[in-house]
Amino acid sequence: MRVLGIDPGLQNLGWGMIRVEGSRISHIANGICHGTGDDLAQRLLALHVGLTDVVERFQPDAAAVELVFVNRDGAGTLKLGQARGIALLVPAQAGLPVGEYAPNKIKKTVVGVGHADKKQVAHMVRLQLPGVELAGPDAADALAVAICHAHHMGSGLAQALRRSA
Repeated sequence: MRVLGIDPGLQNLGWGMIRVEGSRISHIANGICHGTGDDLAQRLLALHVGLTDVVERFQPDAAAVELVFVNRDGAGTLKLGQARGIALLVPAQAGLPVGEYAPNKIKKTVVGVGHADKKQVAHMVRLQLPGVELAGPDAADALAVAICHAHHMGSGLAQALRRSA
């Protein structure tokens, strides 16, 4: 089974793809979709096009997205929420089941503590996916989302995915 993890961001939307075989996980690919353009609509379109390409190229069986909480200001939170909407929409358009996880749950699953920093997350992703070359911190976070989903998928979802594969 292939799991796509997504770390939403308006400028940099991280993604990471892993393979799950029983209790074993392995790295497939990771990268960053860049929200480019002069206005919000163009940035969101760039994220949609980039993430759609990732889904089409790597054909995941499931996806997971990091939940976003309140940012420093209301306008920033709203914009980040719109990027998160793209992160949820693209896998849903492909017919994928989408899990959502709070940042602390992801960190606790991958690092062992819920308040780990980005360096600790990247370090543990490298330990769990030997030989991985990370495209950046956002891609590392996305792989952590995928790893978290692999650990927390319900047995019913896992069985349904195996049957459809």
